[in-house]
Amino acid sequence: MSAPDVSVVVPVYNTMPYLTRCLDSLVRQTIGLSRMQVVAVDDGSTDRSGAELDRYAARHPGTFTVIHQPNSGGPAGPCNRGLDAATGRYVFFVGADDHLGPEALERLVTAADEWDSDVVLGRVVGVNSRHIYQDIFARNAVDVDLFDSPLPRSLANTKLFRRELLDRHAIRYREELRIASDLPFTLEACYRARRISVLADYEFYYAVRRFSATNITYLSRHLERLRTVEANLAYVAELIEPGKRRDAVMVRRFDHEVAKLVEDDLLRLDREQQQEVHDGIGRLVAEHLTEEVADQLGAETRIRFALTRDGSLDDLLAVIRQDAEVGVPPTVVDGPRRYAAYPGFRDAARGLPDSCFDVTRVPEWPAKLDATGFGWEDDEQGERVLTITAYSPLPDLVAAGAEPLTVSAEEIPAETVVLARGGTGSTVRVRFRAADLLAGTGTTGQRRIVSAQAGPFDPDRALGANSAAGAGGAAALRAPRLTGAVPLVRRRGARLYLLTPTRDESGRLMISVVPVTPGRVTARLRQKLRRR
Repeated sequence: MSAPDVSVVVPVYNTMPYLTRCLDSLVRQTIGLSRMQVVAVDDGSTDRSGAELDRYAARHPGTFTVIHQPNSGGPAGPCNRGLDAATGRYVFFVGADDHLGPEALERLVTAADEWDSDVVLGRVVGVNSRHIYQDIFARNAVDVDLFDSPLPRSLANTKLFRRELLDRHAIRYREELRIASDLPFTLEACYRARRISVLADYEFYYAVRRFSATNITYLSRHLERLRTVEANLAYVAELIEPGKRRDAVMVRRFDHEVAKLVEDDLLRLDREQQQEVHDGIGRLVAEHLTEEVADQLGAETRIRFALTRDGSLDDLLAVIRQDAEVGVPPTVVDGPRRYAAYPGFRDAARGLPDSCFDVTRVPEWPAKLDATGFGWEDDEQGERVLTITAYSPLPDLVAAGAEPLTVSAEEIPAETVVLARGGTGSTVRVRFRAADLLAGTGTTGQRRIVSAQAGPFDPDRALGANSAAGAGGAAALRAPRLTGAVPLVRRRGARLYLLTPTRDESGRLMISVVPVTPGRVTARLRQKLRRR
């Protein structure tokens, strides 16, 4: 009997009822059951997940292989067990919460065969307001460079891998990592691959955010994430020689994983945990953050990192409070240098070096805005628009080099008008047409990060990044005073959608467009009842 074209590995731990939809999406693949193998590893589930796997295996004995094992504490072990049992020419990993588009595997295998690709990315979209970076999916691409593309920001394992590549280089998941074990696995596979390709013209993978948010990635805490980041940065340094190629990967790791540890929610930790995070990141910054990497980070991230290295925990917390509760600080111009006047800047009692606050070479600084007001209204044509009022501490945006200033919700541009300049700052009005937000959203909904750009709108730069890394002068809008935003209900086809300005855990402004479903309504009611 010939080997299947693709083995689908599904690590499973307490994922009912999402698991059923996942398995249904596999048996309905247009590639056909005869060309695929499903290896599902039940990692000691205590709900009905194990029984559900056995039910599908009984129905499809030639396709499903089910492995039951004691709980290992994370997805790395089950992924390795599944990979060891895989016999397909290619391997594809699917989270048991998630599901695939009907043509996903057929399209991926066809592309890999036609282009002789070792790794193929199919477009991933978020479900239930899960945010997925879309910049790598801007267009189909036969050959993508790991070091000269947005790929380092998209290193989840939701890709098609040539199994021979994985076996030849003994690429496996690091089982000591309880979370984020897919990052070093995917990084090495992409590093070793002869060709990496991207398919962007189909929704291949639906990444689901659970309403209950019970999996270990959602529940992981700062200290565990810190230990994981330490291990992954050390792995990058071991795998890739020093230089521009390593820097390209390190920028994404610092801009994403490390930066998440010093976001606004650090304020909610107890003092001992805050100190451990501060000191741990300080070590990472001293060891791995080169000037070349730091120059590609946004101002907010750079300043916070500098204070883990050169300042105390209280210095760092004061800066975070400024961003979270007050807004963008004033700018101090001193000769050719420009500084962000956060708490601690030139405070003799603290003795912090000016370099901690230097934003002279940060192209995003003129684009740093605080969103201060929100509302739905009718425009001149009677269409509903989301109007956002924003503030810049720069009294003259033209002199600061930010003309024209543009604002976008990732790839969707807004009408942007600078209303007033002078005194201590500038006021900006931003308007998004509801029709544009709705038309640009898939059926599962989407959350988009709102960012400003100091220069003409370029959809390839409107990445919605955590900072300006790679975005050429773009900065996410903050919303320190966003409360009680009212959603707008709009119909598209037979389905209703809610359009809502919201804020993520780091304080960034996002626009959420989500379908109204029974599950979402039930989840919202449960949340309200819990608050009572």
